[in-house]
Parts: sequence; structure tokens; C-alpha cells
Amino acid sequence: MRLITHVDLGVIAAHPKAFLGYSDTTVIGFGCLRAGLVSFYGPTIMSGFAENGGPLPHMVASLRRTLFTTAPVGVVEPSHEGWTVERLDWSDPQNQFRRRPLRPSSGPRVLRGNGIARGHLVGGCADTLETLKGTAWWPPLDYWRDALLFLETSEEAPSPALMTCWLRNYAAQGILQVLNGILFARPGGHRLSVTDHAAYDAAILQALDEAGLTALPVLSNLDFGHTDPIFTLPYGVQAEIDCECAQLRIVESATS
Repeated sequence: MRLITHVDLGVIAAHPKAFLGYSDTTVIGFGCLRAGLVSFYGPTIMSGFAENGGPLPHMVASLRRTLFTTAPVGVVEPSHEGWTVERLDWSDPQNQFRRRPLRPSSGPRVLRGNGIARGHLVGGCADTLETLKGTAWWPPLDYWRDALLFLETSEEAPSPALMTCWLRNYAAQGILQVLNGILFARPGGHRLSVTDHAAYDAAILQALDEAGLTALPVLSNLDFGHTDPIFTLPYGVQAEIDCECAQLRIVESATS
């Protein structure tokens, strides 16, 4: 967010490029949105492309489908190869050829909702979004209308209680009330156990209950953000939550 005062969005709009990243670069994704461009929430050079042992196939396949075709992305499959949040020291040459062991994936979970919820994708790292609120790049309320808000937490593993507090702010702004659905990733942080994940789901539902949003569709345990492998989400592109199939579909091209 320290870049906001130094970036000319007019130049970005006039010379569009495919911008890709996650975590802190959530802010730049919102800058691209304000410039009228689609950008991409996905892997970075070190975390993803240059990962120890090489990039994971699920990440590569998602990136190719999202950035290198003009067809709708379609169904976002869970990582059948499994997932990990293990950290390896990039400075240790011995780790360059070590593949991290993967845990089996249970796939997406529908926390609540029925039928199909459709909307444009907007969101990012929940921790970083807190630094963006109230700035020139924070979208007006109308932009959030009918959106699917995607959220994930960083390797710092902010607590479930913080997630509830952050979502209370979205409700105070009127954002939660105009959304069509929420997508929540597998919580980040190598210090968390799998049994901790359910507490984040409960924290989201608590904030929605407090706002009277007892029917808003929520799809959880998705493969994006601070977990590996990750799929790539295009900002501003239409997607669907299918509550009956526990499935996310991106129904519009990200590059046309």
C-alpha cells in the first residue's frame, strides 16, 4: 500500500499487462481494478514458479487455463494431488530438489447457501485488505454489489477472532449485505493444524449471522492463497458458486 501515492493508474490503463501475484500484491490487484483492468490472484516467482522441487502440476494447469486461453476457465477443480503449507528455507541449496510431502485434500466445503450464486470476483489476502480500506484504491460500495468476495489468510496465521472482526467492518460498510457469496481459502500458516481450520469457518459464519445474512452462500477450503498448490483467480470476472455440487466455476474468459 506504500506504492499507492507513486503509481499512475492512467499509465497502467494505457499499457495493460497481465499482473499476477498474491498476499501483499493484493493492493496492486485493486489498483488494476481501479484502472479498469483484469489482473490475476495467483502464484509468484519464488512461491509457485521457483518452488523447491519444481512447480506443482495443479498450479501450472490452472495458470495455463486462466491466462493462456480465451475460453472461460470453467470448473475450478480441487488439487487432487494434495496440498501443503510446509515451509522450506530457500537459501539452503539442499532444499532445491526436495519435494514437500502433500496432505490429501477433502475438497471444497459449502458452509451455507443453496442453488447457484453468481458474481464478479474480488478479494485477496484478508490481512492486506485491512491496510487498503479507506484508501483511494478501495472500491465504492456499488462495485461490491453482486460480487463474490474471495478471502484467504497469510502465513502469519491471523486468528479466527480477527477474521470475525475484519468481516464486521465489511458489514459496517454495507459490503457484506450486497455480496452474492463468499469464497474462503484454506487458512495459511505452517503453525496451524488441520483441526484449526474449522474455527475460521465458524468465525466467518458468526460475522454473517451478526449481520443477519443467514443464507449468503459460502464456499470454504479452496486452493488459493498461502497454500500450495494454488489456482489462479481473475479479478472482475464472472464466476459461480454451485452449492449443490460444492463447486466453483469461472464462467467468463479472463483474457478476451
